[in-house]
Amino acid sequence: MSVGPVWTAPVIRPVAGSVLVATHPDSNGTTSTRTAHGAAMMEHDLVIDADARHRARPLLSRPAYRRLWLARTISQIGDVAQFTTLALPLITLTGSGLGVSGAVLAEIAPVLLLAPLAGSLVDRLPRVRVMVAADLARVLLPAVLSVWHDKVAVAYAVAFGLSAGQVFFSPAAQSLLPAVVEDDELVAANSGIWTAAVTAQVLVAPVAAVIAVQVGFGAAFAVNSASFALSALVLRGLPEPARPTAVSVSSPFVHAREALTALTGIPLLKVLAAGQFLAALSAGATSALLVVLAQERLGGGGGYGLLVAAIGLGAAAGPLLLLKRIKDPRRPLFVFGPYAVRGVVDLVLAAVTALPLAAAALVVYGLSTSTGNVTFSSLVQSRVPDELRGRAFAGFDVVWQSGRMLSLLGGGLLADAVGIRAVYLLGGLLLLAAAAVSAAGTGAARKERSER
Repeated sequence: MSVGPVWTAPVIRPVAGSVLVATHPDSNGTTSTRTAHGAAMMEHDLVIDADARHRARPLLSRPAYRRLWLARTISQIGDVAQFTTLALPLITLTGSGLGVSGAVLAEIAPVLLLAPLAGSLVDRLPRVRVMVAADLARVLLPAVLSVWHDKVAVAYAVAFGLSAGQVFFSPAAQSLLPAVVEDDELVAANSGIWTAAVTAQVLVAPVAAVIAVQVGFGAAFAVNSASFALSALVLRGLPEPARPTAVSVSSPFVHAREALTALTGIPLLKVLAAGQFLAALSAGATSALLVVLAQERLGGGGGYGLLVAAIGLGAAAGPLLLLKRIKDPRRPLFVFGPYAVRGVVDLVLAAVTALPLAAAALVVYGLSTSTGNVTFSSLVQSRVPDELRGRAFAGFDVVWQSGRMLSLLGGGLLADAVGIRAVYLLGGLLLLAAAAVSAAGTGAARKERSER
């Protein structure tokens, strides 16, 4: 279960003087050895220097990481303003929750349609240019909505377009990070980006709602338009190592096959994809229907606000705990372990009617969500070769959104037919299954790797 643009997900120049020898599977499945400057692409477990757990602040003193961190934070501020504001005119214009759900489906569709192409291009083009182009393409869309926000069709079209831009921006940004920081700094770097995103969501969402109500929808959408322009401006000065791979013209089917190959070519990624799909089958419905759970069992609208705040509190605390208390956060255990924690929380939510207990459980949920996201991104960045990284992240986007869409459709039907408790019972079981599948698959992948 997740809430809002941050809690749904699941996201550069190397430091001088570091030359690492990395082993990784080639495209033909064999293992080769090569030198990588500033990024390790290893298929064996990596141990993080103890000092790396405390490097979030020093990282911000480096111009390259600071630019990437700042650009993503600025974009997140605009996204939160958009996400918070868009539901308000839609519920007024359509008079139904289905009308609001239409915007969610408009955001999912571009991922399913364009992610394979996006991942393939991200691995063939300079990633900074891809991010700048995605930002500039999105400047005009919220500006259109700031003028014509009284048209449902325009709102859906803009939601589609903004999501299409994000399909290209996100894998490029995630693939770029290992070129900005050392391999043993990835967890700290991802934690810094995640913490800023959660903080933006907590602080900006209420402000955006006030602007929309007191000033007007147009002003709130204009904030998002300006955020993309500013993000592009910040990114333009970000250096990136040369990437010689040429762009080849091929069919969409070839791009889709490349994304699938990127996920299936490395045993660990197959395991992560299976676990993520099961988790998405849970999260889509439990996220969207948290308001229904609050209304029927946990104190109504006021209870819903407290539950969302509880998730935010846990999500903000997660990276701090990860860096200070856990020696090696990138171990697969810290990716699939949070699935089990969140599964237990969903089962608790299905059983309790006391608001304080539910809120306390959701603090734990938010904490495990943030630690899971940070460790997931860091693990993929460490284990996937640079030339496949964009396709891998794009493939994971397709897996997540496919499961989320099925969950949104099935969860609503289940809630109407059986009741809201059934949604959270099933969601908890799916998350426990995700943890079990991931644990078993990781063990098998490690055994296969050791036998090579």
